[in-house]
Amino acid sequence: MILFEKIENKSAIVGVIGLGYVGLPLALEFAEKKFNVIGFDIDEKKIPILNAGRTYIKHIKEDRIKKAVDSKQFKATSDFSGLSDCDCIIICVPTPLNEHREPDLSFIINSGKIVAQYIRKGQLVVLESSTYPGTTEEILLPMFENGGSKLSVVGSGLDETTNHKQQTTNFVVGKDFYLAFSPEREDPNNPNYSTATIPKVIGGVTPECLKTAKALYDHVIVKTVPVSSPKAAEATKLLENIYRSVNIALVNELKMVLDRMGIDIWEVIEAAKTKPFGFQAFYPGPGLGGHCIPIDPFYLTWKAHEYDISTRFIELAGEINTYMPFYVVNKAMEVLNEHKKSLNGSKVLILGASYKKDIDDMRESPTLKLIEILQEKGAEVDYNDPYVPKLPPARKYKYDMQSVALSKDNLTKYDLVLLSTDHTYYKDNSEFIIKNSKLVVDTRNTFKVKAENLFSA
Repeated sequence: MILFEKIENKSAIVGVIGLGYVGLPLALEFAEKKFNVIGFDIDEKKIPILNAGRTYIKHIKEDRIKKAVDSKQFKATSDFSGLSDCDCIIICVPTPLNEHREPDLSFIINSGKIVAQYIRKGQLVVLESSTYPGTTEEILLPMFENGGSKLSVVGSGLDETTNHKQQTTNFVVGKDFYLAFSPEREDPNNPNYSTATIPKVIGGVTPECLKTAKALYDHVIVKTVPVSSPKAAEATKLLENIYRSVNIALVNELKMVLDRMGIDIWEVIEAAKTKPFGFQAFYPGPGLGGHCIPIDPFYLTWKAHEYDISTRFIELAGEINTYMPFYVVNKAMEVLNEHKKSLNGSKVLILGASYKKDIDDMRESPTLKLIEILQEKGAEVDYNDPYVPKLPPARKYKYDMQSVALSKDNLTKYDLVLLSTDHTYYKDNSEFIIKNSKLVVDTRNTFKVKAENLFSA
């Protein structure tokens, strides 16, 4: 039975590599549509949790996982030899930046080399990880064309992409196997959209690749959007997030300008968005967070250098957004100075550790940078977050901190309370927080009240 027919009658086995904020909900969508799904992850701690029907991502409900496991539609494993049993393989791994703010494709490269060890004729492989245009065809395609060459898994870096095309080509893409790129569009805990209801862009290496990948996603996604190539699909994801990055940088810069002028940026945005055309509201904050907006623009600027193009507009937006945690700390220093206090030696409580409201996702959270800057300037820093009881290790930061209780006694002992994440919990308890705090600096316009001890940043 050919792959297309197996997809149509749902007898195809789907493998998902990477069971994080993107891979896990996608795997559950396929399981709920009665596909047999195998989830693969290198993190051994995740496997028994998932196979017991439990969750490690708070906005993904345990009953979804338990139902998928109990129905035998989903199982998790760290044994990648199971890839040979899969008809369709979807790669959902991180694509961070290295210390030089250059693309780190080690997760994609390692995943590709593992898939290449087990690839067989008649399989579909789809990359979902955000990356620069050309990755699918320049990095993954040569690996799979060599059909099962035993490639060693590397530790890091783009320099590991050796000249695979010098090896004997065994498989023909679009005939022996199928390869496509389909960017993830996950927005954790979005009340209006889920994995299944967000249209999905798909670019195949060949027309048959596109046809096969589209057939698979059509079973679980409300609408698929085919484009001419993987490069076009890769560029689509970058455009989406560069658009947001640039506009957020614009309002961040306007916030700093209007603050000097004594004008409330939040009032201006509310007034501007009453225009029924030609304006979309974006909001300032303490810095960008999440895995996409702070990172994706740098993937394009890096690739653009290969074509002798300088992306000055995009890079300027990145500079402005990267500066925002420093701006917030400077505002905190000004507030303390006005009240005869120095930041050096002051006790500061940060409200919110996740990068966006009402989730536990810590990826690229500006709070991590705020803690670093405040500590470097001599402040004693604690944090509170109802979704993050303990700060997990991040790529750059290894804090040993636990969330402190948001009690009256705790609030009164801090010289300054700094709101970084606009959790609904803080909005609902705004009166209590402001009443029991000496000074409050709000970076998100969460506390919509007037108080002598409340300041905006």
